[in-house]
Amino acid sequence: MLSLIEAAAGEPQALRGYLPIGGRSIARHQIGVALALGCTRVVVLADALTGELVSLQHTAEQAGARFHVIAAQRALIPLVAPDDELFVFSDGLLPMPADALRLLGQGPVILTQPVETGLGAGFERIDINDANAGAMCLPGRIVANLGELPSDWNPVSALLRIAVQGRVPQRRVPPALVEQGRWRLIRNEAEALRAEPEWLQLHTVSNHPRSPGEWLAARSIQLVGPALLHAGTRPYVIGLAALITALLGIGLGWFGWITAGFALLGFAWLQVEVAGLLVRIEQASLLAGSSRIPAAALARYGLDIAIVALAAWRTEIPAVAGVPVGIAWFAAAVLVLLLHLLPRVLPDRAWLWYLKDRFLCAGVLAVTSAVLPFDLMVRSYVLGLVIAALVASPARPDSSNAELTGPD
Repeated sequence: MLSLIEAAAGEPQALRGYLPIGGRSIARHQIGVALALGCTRVVVLADALTGELVSLQHTAEQAGARFHVIAAQRALIPLVAPDDELFVFSDGLLPMPADALRLLGQGPVILTQPVETGLGAGFERIDINDANAGAMCLPGRIVANLGELPSDWNPVSALLRIAVQGRVPQRRVPPALVEQGRWRLIRNEAEALRAEPEWLQLHTVSNHPRSPGEWLAARSIQLVGPALLHAGTRPYVIGLAALITALLGIGLGWFGWITAGFALLGFAWLQVEVAGLLVRIEQASLLAGSSRIPAAALARYGLDIAIVALAAWRTEIPAVAGVPVGIAWFAAAVLVLLLHLLPRVLPDRAWLWYLKDRFLCAGVLAVTSAVLPFDLMVRSYVLGLVIAALVASPARPDSSNAELTGPD
């Protein structure tokens, strides 16, 4: 059950649940969590039917769930069977989906937090020690008790009181989630504007050392991501821009502007990374399903082929009489293949992530093309990667006579 009745603080014409985060309403984020929890019925308490509510209905029904809009708490009673589980979300609650799924997916529970922090954040008091944390998983049997309460009670508060009296287990939300902004209540537009950059940062955090290109892509999302998301810009639009940029780079290379071509290929890779981060944000926040087409991987392989092509056009080897034309592609192809091979065969070390950064690779090749002897430097890069791989590889004992040196 979602509630869309609480007005945003200081904005009586706006509702908390409709405040936008990442281009989607908070209610849409809550529906994503509900569907991920396996809910087959979504009930929204609302005073009026709006366009946003119709959009939420389409989202729920496309996922196979039934959608109901009710105006009074007693209308909930016939919709919930005694053996059902009812998930309840407060107006304006914005949790990180992974945390919500973990905390709510363990059976009936009332999520709580210390009253000192909970009241200050806008949550409702439960008793002298605890405040509600805005989400509950309740056994369906307790919903029938709503009929014994006055109809003017807030349904979420009413269910909270009934659940407490019914001794539904209580579990505290870890304080770290609240401190990190992973679990928060959005009460007005100002809080939504402050929360959005932090929400984007949480969704773009990396579990490995970032290369320069990856850092720049993440920083770009944090700076312009809100504008892109609120404008409804989909990742494929950024991907299309990357394709156009890459084609321009190839065209410049064909006409002899190799340095500029490398620069544009690096920028195209950066655009692919931005599009990939947008996809990751949509999937992690349960706003979109997983893509079945590995578009980002295909784009990266295409950019690698383009880099090899530009390097082959830049080399001076074809000018030597008697040398096969195909030789011009060899050194660049080996370089790119090494960039793919080494991260797979070597232990996971920080510097290996730099080998996956085509923004860095294209930038180095652009500088090399402009001011250094290109053929010599490309071969030096290949030699340097091979030497680095040998140095970084763990030493392994010689096992040629293992049968003679066994424990027997």
